[in-house]
Amino acid sequence: MQHTSTTSTTTTQKTRLPLVGEARSTKTDVDIEAELRAFEEAERERLGLKSERRQWVDNMLKPKMTKKERDNVTLLISGLTAAQDFLCEGALKGLGYNVHYFGMSDNAGLQTGKEFGNRGQCNPTYFTVGGLVKYLIDLRDKQGMSTEDIIKNYVFLTAGACGPCRFGMYVTEYRKALRDAGFDGFRVMLFQQTGGLSQATGDDVGLEMNPAFFIAIIKAIVCGDTLNALGYRIRPYEVEPGATNRAMESAKRILYKALYEQTNVFRALYEARKEFEGVKVDKLRPKAKTSIIGEFWAMTTEGDGNYALQRFLESEGGENDIQLTTAWLLYNIWECARDTRERRDLRGADEGNYGLAGLDEFGVAKRLATMRLAEGALRVGFQAFALPLGLLDYHLPDMELVAEVAKDYYSNDLRGGEGHMEVGKLIVNAVKSKAHVTVSVKPFGCMPSSGVSDGVQSLITSRYPGTIFCAVETSGDGATNFYSRIQMYMFKARILAEQELTRAYEEAGVTEAEVRAFLTRNPKYASPLHHAPHRVAGSAANLVYEVAPLIKQTAAERAAGKAKAAAGALRDAVKAVPAKAKAAKEFLTDPETLARAREDVALIRDIVGGKAAERFSPLVKRLAGKAYFENNPEVRHVSHGANSVEPIAAE
Repeated sequence: MQHTSTTSTTTTQKTRLPLVGEARSTKTDVDIEAELRAFEEAERERLGLKSERRQWVDNMLKPKMTKKERDNVTLLISGLTAAQDFLCEGALKGLGYNVHYFGMSDNAGLQTGKEFGNRGQCNPTYFTVGGLVKYLIDLRDKQGMSTEDIIKNYVFLTAGACGPCRFGMYVTEYRKALRDAGFDGFRVMLFQQTGGLSQATGDDVGLEMNPAFFIAIIKAIVCGDTLNALGYRIRPYEVEPGATNRAMESAKRILYKALYEQTNVFRALYEARKEFEGVKVDKLRPKAKTSIIGEFWAMTTEGDGNYALQRFLESEGGENDIQLTTAWLLYNIWECARDTRERRDLRGADEGNYGLAGLDEFGVAKRLATMRLAEGALRVGFQAFALPLGLLDYHLPDMELVAEVAKDYYSNDLRGGEGHMEVGKLIVNAVKSKAHVTVSVKPFGCMPSSGVSDGVQSLITSRYPGTIFCAVETSGDGATNFYSRIQMYMFKARILAEQELTRAYEEAGVTEAEVRAFLTRNPKYASPLHHAPHRVAGSAANLVYEVAPLIKQTAAERAAGKAKAAAGALRDAVKAVPAKAKAAKEFLTDPETLARAREDVALIRDIVGGKAAERFSPLVKRLAGKAYFENNPEVRHVSHGANSVEPIAAE
């Protein structure tokens, strides 16, 4: 009997570990490993983990949209500024697509992103992923659309690229959140940078990546850039609060209509100009010129993603100097040209996605010539859009200058985030009096931007005393600390702007009353579109320096002064002729100059020979992709396939 009892005790399954001090008959009564296994099995059964689990696999790596679906499928877009996304919707609708811009992500989208997304993602991911998921949930729960119809009739359009951060898995983050929200199978159409945006071709492809598509995108983006730059230039000086925003909305509708109907966009820009001309302004208000730099999404989004940074800076007495998407395109061109120059001797072994394998010396030369022509065309094209709108005297950054001033502090070959541009922009702002304060904004944990803003820039501020630099991070739930930090720096910048304006009055020998009286008599200088020549950072001080000679001197005195200045300039030019002639001779006989001339001649020969489309089609596609898609940092992907080489520029 005793033996039977012992056997029964040792074979009974236990659901807990033995308690300390619990009686044991012998040392062999308890098998620790068996007890642990029994406890684990009991806990698994209690928690419902008994059954074998299958790991989820992303099976939507190559979603497609066919021509048959085109009339019924709506393309969802979001990610750039409100003006650019709105205008891109109009441009793509004009090509016959059903497109819907579902708005900028807000805090509700952030919470949705955190609910359905993985932990530890960066701020842009939560906002953008959550914004899409929230929109689909609203379609289902508020508008009564079935999940099947949503999956069938909607597609989210974005693009992938290589990137220095966790970009390679962000598209899967979209799909994971969509699956957990009940939209498993929803199509996130990803266009690989390394595969070329022209990959979506074929008889049954519903989204055609042709030149018309990319030209429409670029036109919409540049129109949005000019609208944004002009709006931020006028808004701080408006007399009636909200007048600039109303003009902006009217201008956006005018341009949307032109892009949708594919009519003359330049005429539409001129019509939009009249909306801004009606805004009454007071240009003598001292405003702190504030340059916004940092991680692309954080510095360009205009909503909760950066705590409405631009609006807050204006409420604190700032005039925002924003970074345009067009400037990013100039950086892309500079990047390609520099890499080509640095790698031109590695052609035989350089088979990377941006390599030169297969190109002889002449092919490399033509690529460099193409880059120079592309930069010139982009700058001229931007001004062609800016001038009809009234964005006068706006200068895109000199990428060579930015690279030159930054190279001693941050290598031009490091490409994470904005690369060396953050460093170069701060130095240019300080040396050339471009801004009273520079604000660098980035998502919490953004390694490329944090390494620059919190590391390298501290050295820059020590080397350039008097520079006001404010680095801030966004996390979605730290607005109070964010605003408090900015307010400290904006207080210093406002004082600097006020002192600058006072000094301008004193140096010019005029009073505020005299300047105001002059502006009343000469309304063209008080126009919201008038922009005084740059001399100092503040717009008000620049206006004082511009009009002071017109107040203190008669027309005859001004004419005499101009004649005297012209005579002095002529005299100096004559004295400089020998030195300039020598420099010109050295330039014309320089081997690099001769090489560039040969490159340009070869490029012109190709264009005259009818090869312009062949030459520039890959470049237009690449720039359009970067402008509209790659600058959405929430989605990037690395492709290492054998056929992943993308033709760039002159390839």
